[in-house]
Amino acid sequence: MHYLIDTNVPLAANGKSDAGPACVLTAVQRLVQLQTAEKLVLDSGFLILKEYQNKLSPTGQPGVGDAFLLWAWRNHTNSKHCELATLELAEDGSFAAFPNDPALAAFDPSDRKFVAAALTHAANPPIVNATDTDWHKDHAALNRNGVQIEFLCMEEMTKPRR
Repeated sequence: MHYLIDTNVPLAANGKSDAGPACVLTAVQRLVQLQTAEKLVLDSGFLILKEYQNKLSPTGQPGVGDAFLLWAWRNHTNSKHCELATLELAEDGSFAAFPNDPALAAFDPSDRKFVAAALTHAANPPIVNATDTDWHKDHAALNRNGVQIEFLCMEEMTKPRR
């Protein structure tokens, strides 16, 4: 199976979010599962890797999420572990593959690359989410447009944020 990993998953695995202990453990386990038995989908323009790098340590230390970033950089061209989706831009600079759906007009611009990659890649991979409530809030509209979301920590979707 192929999967996209939203940046909040390695952040949760690092314990660098307000996720509870159960969610941190689930995020750690999910990253390990992906690295050992599945394929990570990234984009050929490195937008996803750059976002990971902006929020995680490229040295692979000290957390599991940081180790995931290092693994992704080392394996992004290894077809055994990763595949790349090519994201096309529309004339207005938006992602051509992002759905033109009024219900998604306010969807987080920084997460649109994940949606575009999911819809562009031949496997139409699910996007794995741990703590980002935007994915939950817009789940129905995303699903209606062919985007699958794997929620790791449903309890995080309704808990009050600090």
